[in-house]
Order: sequence, then C-alpha cells, then structure tokens
Amino acid sequence: MTTKPRHILQLCHSYDPPFDDCARQYASLFKDSSFQVTTVFLTGSPQADLLKKTLSDEVIFLESPKHKLKGLKLSLLNRVKAISKQKQYELCIAHRTKPTYLALIATQLPVVSIHHAFGDFDRLGRRLFTKLFTSRLLLIGVSKAVSEDIKQHLPNFPTDRIETLYNRVDVENSRKELFDRTQAREILGIAPESYVIGNVGRLHPDKDQKTLIQAFAKAKSSLPSNALLIIIGKGKLQQQLHDLAHSLNVEENVKFIGYIKDAKRYFTAFDIFVLTSDKEPFGMVVLEAMVANIAVICSDCGGAREIVENSGLLFPFASSEKLAELLIHTANNKDSVYNHQASSTKLQTYFSDEAGKKSFWNLEQIQKILLP
Repeated sequence: MTTKPRHILQLCHSYDPPFDDCARQYASLFKDSSFQVTTVFLTGSPQADLLKKTLSDEVIFLESPKHKLKGLKLSLLNRVKAISKQKQYELCIAHRTKPTYLALIATQLPVVSIHHAFGDFDRLGRRLFTKLFTSRLLLIGVSKAVSEDIKQHLPNFPTDRIETLYNRVDVENSRKELFDRTQAREILGIAPESYVIGNVGRLHPDKDQKTLIQAFAKAKSSLPSNALLIIIGKGKLQQQLHDLAHSLNVEENVKFIGYIKDAKRYFTAFDIFVLTSDKEPFGMVVLEAMVANIAVICSDCGGAREIVENSGLLFPFASSEKLAELLIHTANNKDSVYNHQASSTKLQTYFSDEAGKKSFWNLEQIQKILLP
C-alpha cells in the first residue's frame, strides 16, 4: 500500500552560500520518510542544480530583487500564500527574519524559525512581532550561544519553544569532494613541502585576521622554516591586511588567495586551520576543517567554541600572544596535540546529517506537530 505523501514548506531568503547548504540540511531531515519538501527561494534566478543540491522534492524561485525586499511587500505575501495552499503543508521552516515574517503572515502553518546570527532580536519591532505569534513559533538557534542570545532578548518567550539544532555536514560526501593534499596545494600554488597554517573567511573585522597575522609574525622564528600562512577569502580589509603583513616583515610568508568557490575542498592543503573570529554564531568552516581531518585552533567565543571544545585548541579572542604560543606548540607537537579519533567522533555524534536528524525528531514541539 502506497503511503500518501505529507508536505513541508521551506522558505529561504536566497541560495547564496551558505544558505544553499542550509536548505539541504533541513530538507535532509525528511529524507527516507513520507514527507516531501518544497523549498522556496525569495531571490535569485532559477538554477536547475538546486533541486538535487538541496535534497528538495520541489524548488520554487520567486526571483524577487534583493533591493526590493525591505518591508513586507503585499505581492510577495500573496505569492507565498498561494504556494502554501497548493499542498496540504503541515509545517514551514523559515531561515532568517524575512522568511519567518512571510511564513507567519501569509500562512496559518506552525513555523520553525532558524536563526543563524546573533542579534536577531535586538530590534523592538522583532520582539513584539515574535510575541504576537508565540503559539505558532519554534525558534531554533544554530548553536547554544545563539539560543542563549535569543533567550536574553526574549525573556518571556516560552523556553520550550527555543531550541538548539547545530549546523551539520554530510560527512561521507563531503570527504569524497575533498582534493587530496597534493592536488589542493598544486591548485593553490603551495610548495609540497610547506608547513601550512590556513584561514578561510571574509576579510572583515569580525573575522579578525589581524590577530592571526600578528600571531604568525610573533611565532615565525619558532615555526618550521617553510611555514606559510594561507588566507582564502576577500573583503574590505584586504589592503590593510597586506600592509600589516608587510609592516611585520612576513609578507613573503603570508599568501592571500582571494575568493575560491567551494573553498572547503581545499582544506587538505593545510596542516592546521585557525579561526580568529569575534562572535561567530556557529563556524561552519570549523566543521569543514574537521571533515578534512586537520587540527583546529579557534578563538574562545561564539558558537565555534562549542565545536572545538575537547577536540581542538582554544585561545582568548584577539590575543595574538596566546595564539602564537598555540601555533608554536602545534607545529612542534603534531602527533600529540590533535586527537583525530576524538574529532571524528564529535563530528559524527553532533554535527553530521544523521545526528541532526535524530536531534530534530527528538524536539518536543516537532513531535507534537508532526508525529501522531
């Protein structure tokens, strides 16, 4: 007897990375079940590969210009309302604030609102709006740090409607997509024998590559003579960071690669990965480093700390002295510093698709909505 399909609606602002993968993560929660997922992207032109890439059963592109999304447009509300009536949807998953607003106003569905950043409820209007729709909302932070931030801003919101569901990776397929070490270094223009400290992210104050370059300069004389600092990414601080490397006399050892599509495939080029961010809500790049099975050093703040604890090394944010010490220690104690087994176990236990699926279906509100 054929089981009648049940339907989930997913609303995303765009499919720009990392939100294409966020859509995949949440569609994967319903894989091999009777549920079918329709993913709606508010912005962006149709892309045929996103049906497969997001693991959705249907993908709809509303193609709204990004600059016209400010405020709640009646035409957009009507389009989402019309989509919600095409099938008997039981739940809407909404990523970020705008899709959450649309889901709550344009539909009568229970809404799982995914929060990927700190400060989503800094504005009074957002707090009042959330209060108005409390009975239909489940708020999910992508880390405990984000969930705590939500609770601090919404002290009267029911605590059983604020949960944490970590971002996650398809570990097996992600590892298949990695370049091997030789390939990655050849493509990036890195000598095979180099000792490589890697960083991936926007060149922005929040990412604090300044501290990383300062720490590298302090540690350089105690690092292997062939040590390189490789920074992948672009942003407004590019020239400042170039100038800093020059002023510290490490410009020959610091290489700015720029933006690379699918940078996670190149993590095998690194010996260690360093994240120096301030308030990182989660730190997807840390998971990508763990997939590549390399040592991780991370600033002791935000959601990234939750990933690295007991499997990597932490240093106080903006402390170039402490980071320099860890760079030296890691370079000189490669075999003892990084516990590959502990990292792999943590990745599978907390941050894999399988772990996310188990956690999602154990949420009390999800069981009330979707389970008989």
